[in-house]
Amino acid sequence: MRYTPLLLGSLVVLLLTATGWAQAPHAFAYASPESKGFSSAQLDSLSAFLSRAGSSALLVMVDGAIIYEWGETGRRHTIHSIRKAMINALYGIKVADGSIDTSMTLRQLALDDIAPSLTEQEKGARIADLLKSRSGVYHPAAAVSEGMLRNMPARDTHAPGTHYYYNNWDFNVLGAILEQQTGQTIYQLFYQEIALPLGMYDYAGTVATLDGDSEGAHIPDTDGYYQYERSKSRYPAYHFRLSARDMALFGQLYLNEGSWEGRQLIPASWIRASTKPYSVTNPGYGIGYGMLWDVLMKTENRASSSFYHTGLGIHMLGVYPAEKLVLVHRVNTEREHHFTEGEFYRMIRLVFAAKSD
Repeated sequence: MRYTPLLLGSLVVLLLTATGWAQAPHAFAYASPESKGFSSAQLDSLSAFLSRAGSSALLVMVDGAIIYEWGETGRRHTIHSIRKAMINALYGIKVADGSIDTSMTLRQLALDDIAPSLTEQEKGARIADLLKSRSGVYHPAAAVSEGMLRNMPARDTHAPGTHYYYNNWDFNVLGAILEQQTGQTIYQLFYQEIALPLGMYDYAGTVATLDGDSEGAHIPDTDGYYQYERSKSRYPAYHFRLSARDMALFGQLYLNEGSWEGRQLIPASWIRASTKPYSVTNPGYGIGYGMLWDVLMKTENRASSSFYHTGLGIHMLGVYPAEKLVLVHRVNTEREHHFTEGEFYRMIRLVFAAKSD
């Protein structure tokens, strides 16, 4: 396993700073839990649970103010599948400025993959289909989990746009399309379009390339890295390493429908379109999938919808518009850890059990 640091992201940071484009870190507001309808005593019991379970950080914001902050909220870890929400923001910006047309197909974009190469049917998949994880392309991909492989359909089983399958090929290729159509790296774009305007604390756009088959080994100490598995696909997975506090800022941007301190960074229409369900993924729990976001749908037992993304089933970025709430949970999965999916669901229950109204 080896990685080669890339200097481009660092040079962009230096250039932006030298030209006066850099921005001071965001000044977080703080509020007492009681002022936002939560119980301090209940949240104190949550702290004890997080410590026992092996969390790294938990941050809860209500109406833009932090009411609960626990752990190493300034420490960067790999965010795993939450990376898909990050690229959603970049697509919203670049679709709006005309750099990307989501009706374009893989054929029109001249995209293919290593043998066995894409079929004629697969080349008909549109960018819009990839955003919804409905491409119908079932080619091997980098950073695919056993869970993804378990339910992977055979090639050409479903026409593009007709079937949902949570598919890293779609997500990885979306990264390649973004870079092809803009001429910039994902990490440059995220720094310029998101991190700087939000005043992120810990993301500077540094990036590396990792060659190998194991996501968890020798992860570079950068803000992002491309993970190649060249025997499977020519397209790498693009990983982000973010702190809990920077992720909370990103979640607040989505809670604000893309508006930040008087600027519309992401079109509100894009965020609304991205966070409505195009596929029902768990009818029993009322869960759907939008465009690179999971959606908790309104049901007879749930008065409002919300959206979120998880990583490894234990990291979380959750946005709850009706409660004006952003929740970020982190575990240091870059080293040995013991936090379980069951403890993850208990953490969520404890957060909402602390609501006092």
